[in-house]
Amino acid sequence: MNDTPTGRMPADPVAPQGGPDADAARLRDLGYRQELRRNLGILGNISMGFAVVSPVVALYAVSMVGTTVAGPVWVWALPLVLAGQCLVVNVYAELTSQWPLAGGPYQWGRRLLGPAFGWLGGWVWQFAVMFGNTTVAYLAAPWVYALFGATPTPAGLVAVAVGILLACMLVNAYGISILRWFVSLGIAAEAVASVLVGLVLLLFFREHGFPLFTETLGAEALSGGSTVLGFLAAVAVAGWAFIGFDACVSTAEETKDAGRQVPRAMWWALLSVGAVVILNAMAVALAHPQPEVVVAGQDIDPVTTAVVHAFGDWSDKPFVVVVLIGFLACAMASQGGAARGLFSLARDGVFPFSGQVRKVNRRKAPIGGLVASTLISGSALALGLNATAIGSLIAFGTAATYLPFFLVSLAALIARLRGSWVPSGRIRLGRKGTVLNVLAVAWTAFEVVNVCWPRAILAPPGAPWYQVWAALLGTAVVLGSGLVYLVARRPHDKLREGAPAPAAPAAEAAALPATDHP
Repeated sequence: MNDTPTGRMPADPVAPQGGPDADAARLRDLGYRQELRRNLGILGNISMGFAVVSPVVALYAVSMVGTTVAGPVWVWALPLVLAGQCLVVNVYAELTSQWPLAGGPYQWGRRLLGPAFGWLGGWVWQFAVMFGNTTVAYLAAPWVYALFGATPTPAGLVAVAVGILLACMLVNAYGISILRWFVSLGIAAEAVASVLVGLVLLLFFREHGFPLFTETLGAEALSGGSTVLGFLAAVAVAGWAFIGFDACVSTAEETKDAGRQVPRAMWWALLSVGAVVILNAMAVALAHPQPEVVVAGQDIDPVTTAVVHAFGDWSDKPFVVVVLIGFLACAMASQGGAARGLFSLARDGVFPFSGQVRKVNRRKAPIGGLVASTLISGSALALGLNATAIGSLIAFGTAATYLPFFLVSLAALIARLRGSWVPSGRIRLGRKGTVLNVLAVAWTAFEVVNVCWPRAILAPPGAPWYQVWAALLGTAVVLGSGLVYLVARRPHDKLREGAPAPAAPAAEAAALPATDHP
């Protein structure tokens, strides 16, 4: 455990680069001791990001909803969102290159705009990750039922999702090495379920031509006859497909040469998943025998329908197994990221019950964060007790995640314009970085509003009102509770005295070679 009440240690001079102790020295320079086990290489860090972004989870979660609200034309929302997220990664790359710390948004925000903003940004980001876990677990539950040929009920889906969260917590408790093994298994499943199946469907089992992607097949009827409103709903849903790359940041303190490797890992994770998701979205749409049935809401699993139609009934169960493994790997990696974010807040003593949440077990896993994140993620599953909540939980999880993307991008832009932050890590984009930062703020602001907009078409007919308003309500509750805690308990005051100050930009710039690419 740490020797100081807040887990911070006196800052040393800028850490030397290279050598076996360089990462620990760099971490010490930023004010912390090495508590987690640092044994991830670049491939291990990419794996964490890839598993959380997950083409299996991304596509199979949103393909039905996207097709229902916008028709086959929805696939064009995917490259649009991918381009927007690339803007965010540019900002994250510069920040994590300079400050490669677990709990990135919290750590960056307090260095960019001060303790209060950093704490609130960290609070919002932490709950975003935990609510993302809620969504992944809920989306995985129907595949468990499909494996056994059972018909799910709303309460049954919630019960299975709780079981998934508990199982993932146990795996994470055994440490980063075991987690990495399970994540690698999930990525192997991704390769089969996404890359191989997608290519085969696209090359040999097309039922339609590419002009299909210019058609809505009447989906605009759900949006009052407006194709624009339908496509905006698809953009909101597609936002879920590209939100997990920041899991690479969560394991920064367990990654060797993190300041250089984590930015690279984020790019590899996002772009590789983006390519696979777009490939498979097109392949499934072209191979589906009746896309108009999906638009009508009569096929709730168009991916499996396309696969079984192409390969035959024998492929049903094996395909379900492969997809379920991918979902479980995503849930494990996402929960691990959430626990490490809580650990980062709790070791500074600025999260409720920090003394318990900051605990690390003998396997150097953040066990306190794992228990806390599981409890919070599980409580959000109450959204699905009264009706199927797939669309609502996707909107809920997406909104909670894009808000911290916006806050981080905004903080970076304000600090740049003030001149109080000059990127001084290995990634320095110069004037180009400012332009990209402005675009990242514009993109994330648009998507926060777009996702939070209450849409009845993302909830099943007759769903309770709180499912329709899930994104806005969830965002308001997280922000509101954070502001109340900030005013009442003033956790940011603990960061005013003895907090490690960032090194002067000129000093770090002299110590680190610059690059403008990952």
